[in-house]
Amino acid sequence: MTRGRWAILVLLAAAITAFFVLGGPDFLSLQRLQTELAQWQAWQAAHPVQATAAFFLLYVTVTALSVPGATVLTLAAGALFGLWKGTLIVSFASSIGALAAFLTARYLLREAVQRRFAERLEVIDAGIERDGALYLFSLRMVPIFPFFLINLAMGLTAIRAWTFYWVSQLGMLAGTMVYVNAGRQLASLQSLSGILSPPLWASFALLGIFPWLAKTAVTWVQRKHRYAPWSRPKRFDRNLIVIGGGAAGLVTAYIAAATKATVTLVERRSMGGDCLNHGCVPSKALIAAANLAHRIRHADRLGIACREPRIHFPTVVEHIRTAIERVAPHDSVERYTALGVDVRLGHARLLDPWTVEITAADGAQERLTPAASCWPPGQNRSCPRCQVSRRRDTSPRKPSGIFSPNAPSLPDASWCWAAAPSAASSPKPSPGWEAMSRRWSAAG
Repeated sequence: MTRGRWAILVLLAAAITAFFVLGGPDFLSLQRLQTELAQWQAWQAAHPVQATAAFFLLYVTVTALSVPGATVLTLAAGALFGLWKGTLIVSFASSIGALAAFLTARYLLREAVQRRFAERLEVIDAGIERDGALYLFSLRMVPIFPFFLINLAMGLTAIRAWTFYWVSQLGMLAGTMVYVNAGRQLASLQSLSGILSPPLWASFALLGIFPWLAKTAVTWVQRKHRYAPWSRPKRFDRNLIVIGGGAAGLVTAYIAAATKATVTLVERRSMGGDCLNHGCVPSKALIAAANLAHRIRHADRLGIACREPRIHFPTVVEHIRTAIERVAPHDSVERYTALGVDVRLGHARLLDPWTVEITAADGAQERLTPAASCWPPGQNRSCPRCQVSRRRDTSPRKPSGIFSPNAPSLPDASWCWAAAPSAASSPKPSPGWEAMSRRWSAAG
């Protein structure tokens, strides 16, 4: 932590300590306010400008320091300034104070929290970026969580300061008016708990969830419009179709079958994809041979005299092929069929959001209607009319699970975990280790 942060932290600690030591909680209590209300009203009548400015600064300070007393001050605003003027003063003072607490928490803690919980914050920040304003508005409308905790917690997220300010002011406005209005009858008020009745709580809760209901309705209308060109099947003959039998495609099919889902796995060439046939397995076998040659070449460092290793590349290639053959049964059609996966060897093509056409090697075609589909990111789904598939986000990211609802291009109630790219199902597979071995052999 820098010196500037330490200085601000010390000042904050000193101010909060002084507030409690000098009797701040007693001064800002309901009983004290009712006792001295006449004096406050007389001072406000004699010095209206100074009283308004002093009250505004006091409210901002109490809110910024996150110390108790804001509720009592809100009641005092109604008693001193009336409903409309009191609401105006409290609305801006509470929002500015909340913004100060928000910025303080961000300046002091955001960097440290980001370093320690970077991966978790990425998920939270993504949600805040998408629905942060609605979420904050709901928290402000439904006063379940203390507002000072909301101020501090939001400071640790990536929500913009201006968004935090205007949403907070708008979300707190209804509650502010209720408390300011209650302050007009401050002399007869017995406790703070009598301000909010159950019907009023229910009204606030309904206002808080209304934006979410509106967003859900808009999303439903947009989805209906998006899928208007196609007819949704009345029933699906598969729970899931996985296109591409690469590493992630196999895992996806395996987990889905384990949950008793009806799964079809489509692979155009060889089961195992890049990992088994062109990448992970052959490369690790080649690296193992190269590592052994390197150790023999430098064995004299350990006092072992060895000749320069003589590399017979056809044998190395055979070693790689053997490694592939050892792993292949684990990715085979037979194993996945035994696990309950319907494995099809052929080329899959997406005809519309609910129909997949599979063309076998002999030219036979079959159409299936899955409730969800998975395919390697970046592949052409061969559905030029499917606007949804063109708009699908294929940026690399960690899947959150096989049943993760982050597939906006799929029909509602669809769930997808996109499989990793597989050379066995991609239009232009990489040349693979066999082609490279031929070039190396030709080079001597």
